[in-house]
Amino acid sequence: MSTLEKPLVYLILGASGSGRREVLADLLDGGLDPADRRVVLLSAEETANEQDARLGRVARWKWEADGISLEDGAMDEADYVFFVTDGRRNPVDQIEASKLWLNLIGGELGRIICVVNCQLAEAHPELIAWYEACIHFADVVLLAKREGVSNKWLSDFQNRFKDQFFPCIFEFVKQGRVKNPPLILDPLPLRVSHLFDEPDWVIIDEKGERDAEDDDEEEPQDAEEEIEIVQKEDPYLERRAGGRRVKEIVEISKYLAS
Repeated sequence: MSTLEKPLVYLILGASGSGRREVLADLLDGGLDPADRRVVLLSAEETANEQDARLGRVARWKWEADGISLEDGAMDEADYVFFVTDGRRNPVDQIEASKLWLNLIGGELGRIICVVNCQLAEAHPELIAWYEACIHFADVVLLAKREGVSNKWLSDFQNRFKDQFFPCIFEFVKQGRVKNPPLILDPLPLRVSHLFDEPDWVIIDEKGERDAEDDDEEEPQDAEEEIEIVQKEDPYLERRAGGRRVKEIVEISKYLAS
């Protein structure tokens, strides 16, 4: 039985209808001890699913004006928390809110897992940018719904990220199952984004902007030169002056059945 000092939280990204709950049930069965205390948090907007019975303890969350809201006692005594995002909403907004929520509950991030509906992504190339946003934050990418999808598309999709040296794991889902659930749930971070890690800092001066950790300036700075050190923002969270994000992604709900 787990003796974690704080709940270990896993974020499950992906579009509605991707089989996330089926995959999650397999991860719970094969990746945790039956005695481990866990809870699965599903969006109140997600419809009931035949896989829900396999998830064990389930609670619903919803959006409020100040972020994520849960019913009282939803996470009591849980060592492992699996937060399934709303698959019809913007994943970046939910990730941003999840960071604040993690701080509020005193939780620790385990991993971010993205389940890809390969049939949907192959049919709508414009959704590649949506999945790029998810995979930017993900430690693990699970390729699901592969029936009828060409091998070339699967190879090209993975190579898109491997060519950019993304550190995340790519695994196939077969009949709702993965080969090695403990590997998937291993909390070792393998994500590109540092949003949930120690903050990165950048130096802004007359030479422009550069990472503070890469600054090897040995010459003394001019006393009159203005230098500013600010926290580096994740590129998907940056906003323009009007409030809209610099990197915008499509609305996934337009491509999903109602």
